[in-house]
Amino acid sequence: MTPAWVSDWTWGLLLIAMTLVLHAVGLVLIILALSKPMALIRSRRGKLSSITGAALLIGAAGWMLAVLHGLEAVVWAAAYALLGAIDSPRDAILYSLDSMTTRGSPGMTLQPQWQLMGALESADGMLLFGISTAFLFAVLERVWSLVRPEGPGKLGE
Repeated sequence: MTPAWVSDWTWGLLLIAMTLVLHAVGLVLIILALSKPMALIRSRRGKLSSITGAALLIGAAGWMLAVLHGLEAVVWAAAYALLGAIDSPRDAILYSLDSMTTRGSPGMTLQPQWQLMGALESADGMLLFGISTAFLFAVLERVWSLVRPEGPGKLGE
């Protein structure tokens, strides 16, 4: 491994660890934020207000996840700017969001000695979005268990 890649790997792996911890903390905070609305839905089980509440709760969970992913992209963008890996803060956040979502950014590249970080951020994005998908599925499953009609033979059983 060339010395330039040592810095790439070191920074990339550090940022992956940081964003995974940030993601875990964020998920705990989202769970805490959703606990009161979830209890309210449980108390109104089967009523129209519980279905509306469930839809709002799922939307809120998705929005909070989007904010969390945005914060994680800012962490990477700050590192790119700090390291001089990209020319401007605006380009750094755009590059970071493109990398994290694995969309890629035609025409925008990191300085040659930092290009591995973009690939590592893409790997991090896949991990983070995978965790978020599993989390959102768990929220959907929990909410469905609170609003579904009771009794055998109902939709979803």
